Amino acid sequence: MTLALETPLVLRPPRYAGVLVAAGFLTVMLAVVVVPGLFAGDPLRADPLHVLEGPSTAHWFGTDQLGRDVFDRVVHGARHSLAIGVAATLIAVTAGILLGLLAGLTHRYADEALSRSFDALSAFPLLLLALLFIAIAGPGTVSLVVAIGIATLPHYARVVRSQTFVVRRAGYVTQAVAFGDSRARLVLRHVLPNVLGPIPVLAMIGLGEAVLAAAGLSFLGMGPQPPSPEWGAMLAEGRGYLHVAWWAAILPGVAVTATVISLTVVGRYLQRRFEGRQA
Repeated sequence: MTLALETPLVLRPPRYAGVLVAAGFLTVMLAVVVVPGLFAGDPLRADPLHVLEGPSTAHWFGTDQLGRDVFDRVVHGARHSLAIGVAATLIAVTAGILLGLLAGLTHRYADEALSRSFDALSAFPLLLLALLFIAIAGPGTVSLVVAIGIATLPHYARVVRSQTFVVRRAGYVTQAVAFGDSRARLVLRHVLPNVLGPIPVLAMIGLGEAVLAAAGLSFLGMGPQPPSPEWGAMLAEGRGYLHVAWWAAILPGVAVTATVISLTVVGRYLQRRFEGRQA
């Protein structure tokens, strides 16, 4: 008699486990941004009697050099950091759509000039270009938002420009021209809706890049200033105490990293679905 060998049972994680975890984390972050008071107390409340205390049941993430609860500051810092990232991404997307449409619909000389401008902006690393703008405009939250928006707009503009070239040659556009539709009607009704398809997906991925850039520039002192509970500013404040209170800097850094990774994971998943590839 031949004994059949049993195949060992291998437990594998669900196919989309990483995407589900990332989406769940982003859902929690959204709730934290909308109503941070439900999750944490006053991020500016100092307690000189509990300075640089480690994580405990009383202070989940410990306290910083002024006795402020690090968990409270990380929770409220999500609103500051994500607000900067969202605002910068909105600037980049809006300007990118307008400039991309302009490049795709105007004379080839204007297209060439705009394309070369996109290339020039893309030649600089994001942080370097943002620092250059802030050096001219001065530090501050508004300058930080505009700087990141300008530095990231070429990516969206290129996508819209290439999509515009495809759409303007489509049969329904040619037919609308034959029917005598005005140029404004052509752009608003036929071109614009059909070039915006990939933009929301790209914006989600770009949001992670914007949040990371905002934290990096705030760490350098170019964004919101202390005592604002912004993640990059918290990293800058806590770096001087790493040898005695690692949690003051490491845990805000973990929040930045987890947020950027989650945005990228969900964004890449949506991008694969949009392109019709196996997700």
